[in-house]
Amino acid sequence: MRTYRELLAVKEFAPLFAVSSAQVAGSTVSGLALGVLVYSATGSPLLSALSMFGPSLAQLVGATTLMSAADRLAPRAALTGVAVWFALGTLVLAVPGLPVWALFAVVLGQGLAASLGGGVRLGLLNEILPEDGYLLGRSVLNMSTGVLQICGYAVGGLLVSLLSPRGALLAGAVLYLVAALTSRFGLSARPPRAKGRPSVAETWRANRALWSAPPRRVLLVALWVPNGLIVGAESLFVAYDPVRAGALFAFAALGMLAGDLLAGRFIPRSWRGRLGAPLRLLLAVPYLGFFLHPPLPVAVALVTLASAGFAAGLLLQEQLLALTPAQLSGQALGLQSSGTMAMQGVGAALAGGVAQLSSPALAMGTMAVLSAAVTLALAPRLRRSAVLAGV
Repeated sequence: MRTYRELLAVKEFAPLFAVSSAQVAGSTVSGLALGVLVYSATGSPLLSALSMFGPSLAQLVGATTLMSAADRLAPRAALTGVAVWFALGTLVLAVPGLPVWALFAVVLGQGLAASLGGGVRLGLLNEILPEDGYLLGRSVLNMSTGVLQICGYAVGGLLVSLLSPRGALLAGAVLYLVAALTSRFGLSARPPRAKGRPSVAETWRANRALWSAPPRRVLLVALWVPNGLIVGAESLFVAYDPVRAGALFAFAALGMLAGDLLAGRFIPRSWRGRLGAPLRLLLAVPYLGFFLHPPLPVAVALVTLASAGFAAGLLLQEQLLALTPAQLSGQALGLQSSGTMAMQGVGAALAGGVAQLSSPALAMGTMAVLSAAVTLALAPRLRRSAVLAGV
């Protein structure tokens, strides 16, 4: 599968794309509104940030407790239920006078559900597409996520200004309901990919099985760590240039979109094993230029070029699927996604700590050195994994 026309010809891709898009739009709009609401109520930047990014951190808990359900629940029912859960939770967040502790309890519950939803959604994507179609389909979902996040923050800011934070939360709840309806009436009923009942014990058993195989283990580490360290560098854009940080974020998103387009549409299968390592280094090496504290035009060029390297994750995910039994594909992709989100938080904390002791520019360059070092250390094992995966 090489063209978008072939991709859209797959019966269930369009509704799955719509479900994913509505979820991303809902989380972006409601996340911004929630951050503004919490900051207005508490005056705490820390609590405001945790309210926005808490669900992402909570996904790590979900990956270690709930992920067995990703392959043991009927996909349509699971995706519908997760979207309804988010809609109800967002409605609760909009209730006037809700205590801060209750608000964070809801946020934690949404993060746990997000980890399950991600595994189900990506597992279903792999199920509905032919064997050579996952990379193209995943790249399209990635590109739509980037565009929707940019647009969602803009629209969310407008809704907060025009309606109030609680009004914007209600708009987010409506988007989640759209995702639920699209899932229920747009997707076909499919049986679970694996037998048995989901449980914490089963999640741990399957995670151990996934982690015990050295080729899968090295792929997961390569998907988590270099990516997280560079996201840590990105988290310092505001500190690096408070006035023009928006331009850095915008061009980083543009570079990531270009990389996803290149990997999903134009890199032939025979090249993917050979281009993986250069792309992973591309993710880090341009950030070494920040040791020189470059002016904005140069910084924008470095960030745009580096962000194209995020496409390496698509190539690694394809290898991970090739080395994973079909009945564990949803859990493997959910574990990958949740671990990536958690490591991005770790990377941001590490970069912030280095910047606190030195400077944002020095910290960004340091994150690049660490990311490149991890990539080079993993390269021999990743070459063996690529051979085993047949790419």
